[in-house]
Amino acid sequence: MYYATGRRKESTARVYLKPGKGEIIINDKPLDDYFRMREIYRIKVRKPLEVLGLNNKYKVECYVKGGGTTGQAEAISLGIARCLAQISEEYKKILRKYDLLTRDPREVERKHYNRHKARKAHQWHKR
Repeated sequence: MYYATGRRKESTARVYLKPGKGEIIINDKPLDDYFRMREIYRIKVRKPLEVLGLNNKYKVECYVKGGGTTGQAEAISLGIARCLAQISEEYKKILRKYDLLTRDPREVERKHYNRHKARKAHQWHKR
């Protein structure tokens, strides 16, 4: 069994990879139930396995919390990729080539005082 953590924005995913038949379980729900709203999230989560052609060789069990659906999907994807990189150096090279082992560092900028949001200012008026 392999374990890795993936993070993106405010989301954190704990990913466990075991030999199995290719099922992906997120917070005790199947992948298709957890991300039923958009196909792109399901594709994003499966991508590390598809790149290596290991769709039906491992069972993925993960627990994700925080953030929204986009951040959670990308955190799970990073966690799966890190688990697969532990298995073999060859896998690691392929995943690196597809940019699946890089953590996206972008975070939400904090709100500043005297502004509506982080960047948006109050409407200017002459008098």
